[in-house]
Amino acid sequence: MSAFNPVGPHDQALLARVRPEDWENPEPRDRYDLVVLGGGTGGLVSAAIGAALGARVALVERALLGGDCLNYGCVPSKALLRSARAWAAAWDAAPRFHGPAATGEGDFAAVMDRMRRLRADIAEVDGAERFRSLGVDVFLGSGRFVASDALEVEGARLDFRRCILATGGRAALPPIPGLRESEPLTNENVFSLTSLPDRLIVLGAGPIGSELSLAFARFGSRVTLLDQADAPLPREEPEAGMIARATLDGAGVEFIGGTRIVQVERDRRGGVRVTTKTPSGETRIHEGARVLAALGRTPNLDPSLERAGVETTREGVMVDDRLRTTNRRIFAVGDVTGRHQFTHVADAHARIATRNALFLGRQRVSDLVIPAATYLDPEIARVGATAAELEEQGKAFETVRIDFEHVDRAILDGADGFLMVHVEAGGDDILGATVVADNAGDLVSQLSQTMALGVGLTELGDVIFPYPTVAEALRKAADARRRTRLTERTRKLFDLFFRIWRRFV
Repeated sequence: MSAFNPVGPHDQALLARVRPEDWENPEPRDRYDLVVLGGGTGGLVSAAIGAALGARVALVERALLGGDCLNYGCVPSKALLRSARAWAAAWDAAPRFHGPAATGEGDFAAVMDRMRRLRADIAEVDGAERFRSLGVDVFLGSGRFVASDALEVEGARLDFRRCILATGGRAALPPIPGLRESEPLTNENVFSLTSLPDRLIVLGAGPIGSELSLAFARFGSRVTLLDQADAPLPREEPEAGMIARATLDGAGVEFIGGTRIVQVERDRRGGVRVTTKTPSGETRIHEGARVLAALGRTPNLDPSLERAGVETTREGVMVDDRLRTTNRRIFAVGDVTGRHQFTHVADAHARIATRNALFLGRQRVSDLVIPAATYLDPEIARVGATAAELEEQGKAFETVRIDFEHVDRAILDGADGFLMVHVEAGGDDILGATVVADNAGDLVSQLSQTMALGVGLTELGDVIFPYPTVAEALRKAADARRRTRLTERTRKLFDLFFRIWRRFV
């Protein structure tokens, strides 16, 4: 069914909501207006919208309702990160803020139990009973296409006018010799741990690898983080990657970049050995108790898609700008499309695809403004393009940067960070922005809204932000942009105005 391994009563409570043992699939209706295949974020949002609009909707899920976000991703990982941050704050209280010194050891098992309890509580919103109450026919089982307008689940045929694919993705395990045999941890099983690995080797320094490296190091694991890139989070601005590296170093993570993983093997003591090689040919061996693979994602593609006339690539289902597949009756959303694999994007995709599928809508994915955040300490959030991406696109741009050593709230909090905004050369439209700050994921939302509404950076200077908050950095950036746009000709006009004004007023 899935890689989920229930641990204790909280996980049983979770399963009772997202995969009830006594669930009976309903009798299929003659023909559904919308069949949704996959019960993660994209599928749940699609089904809820369709039912709310009065459509006849069926939802099919082969594993756990809630998908990766609830069961293996956003929810459990952020619960762990919050606990890890609290542990670090306790240790920092004395040296940074003259507070009491922390003593003793934390309770990792209790941290994991807290995470499972919170996950089970949140699961009610994604549960089978709730969606049945919304008027959705919920089918638990594996769905397979049997025609271009029908699929089968547990022997029942579901005919449809429209279908939305929301089958998501899973952790990728590249063909590294010995990796699968080492029984690696991934996001699908790491949250089932009950004891802390004393030594953890993490493969991949993207968002997932970096976040979990930080959490486990703060809990007390000796963590080695390996990546081919020279810095963590290689897709972010280099300055953001430097702060991420400093955060990981400060937590005791040993980051080793510029290295290629050539082999993973179990040792005689039950641990793992990871062999890496540098571009110069130097070979190193890293030993640990467990290895965690965070090497990207791969889409969940079923062979029956071919029978339905849905074309795919290695990256995922092929869709147009309206999320329609090569079968005009079938749309696809979220991770299975291979585009921007975030929960909030799956949600946005679902809103577009449902309207386009049921009402011949013309909403386009290319119109979306998509932010993303990595929840380190400080957080790193971005919307739009980085400087490197703009240069690759050949776009002329100018950059406004506000370092937090000039932001009062950050000074008072003892917080590092910066705001970097790229605007069109000679203009005011925001092309991309990066925020490195506590709660940067919240702060970047203001910039996302600004971009989505077509508002320029300088107009943010007219917004009143409460003092003292880190959000003041936005006003400072707007003011800085205004100063750069004050051309020599404009300065001369102002000078002439004031000379006249002084003479007659």
